[in-house]
Amino acid sequence: MQKISKLHKEFTLGGFHIRVNLIIAACVLMTVFSLSQLGLWQLGRAAEKVEAQRALEQELQENAGPIEEIPAGHLHAANPEMRNRSVLLKGEYQNDKAILLLAEFFEGLIGYGVVTPFRLASNDQLVLVNRGWTTGILPANTEPDLRPADGHVEVTAQVFIRDPNARILSSQIDPSNWPLRMRMLEVDVIEEILGEVIFPFELRIIDDQPGTLVRHWPAVNPDVNQNLSYAVQWFSFSLIVLFASILASSNLWELLRGPKR
Repeated sequence: MQKISKLHKEFTLGGFHIRVNLIIAACVLMTVFSLSQLGLWQLGRAAEKVEAQRALEQELQENAGPIEEIPAGHLHAANPEMRNRSVLLKGEYQNDKAILLLAEFFEGLIGYGVVTPFRLASNDQLVLVNRGWTTGILPANTEPDLRPADGHVEVTAQVFIRDPNARILSSQIDPSNWPLRMRMLEVDVIEEILGEVIFPFELRIIDDQPGTLVRHWPAVNPDVNQNLSYAVQWFSFSLIVLFASILASSNLWELLRGPKR
């Protein structure tokens, strides 16, 4: 180590040599710190959204009311009160009318999403309950493990409303072959096959309920992608500034390129 002046210092470690201007170094560190803080702030905002959604889900689950109490006028996708709303179901699964959603994944394994119609005891209406994921696609002709729940049960589930911009993948369905195989759940198609009116939204079962399989979807769906993207952006900027300053004030680039031939 050799002192050059009060504002400049040189450091040598083996073949690595760097000359530091203390004022510039202070500015670089302040910039890196500020950019990193912005990244941490974005991560904090994402965590707050997740926690707020979890708290909301817990509150809704604890106060889940009978699905029959939802006014008919509220049953539309534009109603914000319907999204992730928890409801209580009392009745029986129609296990002989199960629907398999094709090619759904859990921990790298391919299988089915299992949707079972549920008949309400109070008014005889059918609702479609997504019970979760099960194995059964590979090897070919493997029978899916549906694990039916029999008899009168009480189930808590959440209303799932598909993104209105989501692409609908239509299916070629053989209505005489149960369980049905579908690429995506289409309530109107199921209504036509069963010949009766069905509750207009998919219901996703809560953990530890009669009939629950593997819940391969998140319990809550907070919109944190933008926050995470910004966090990666700010952390990347801080690393770029730090790396560029080291390259500009040292012989690191020459060491990385190796000896001249």
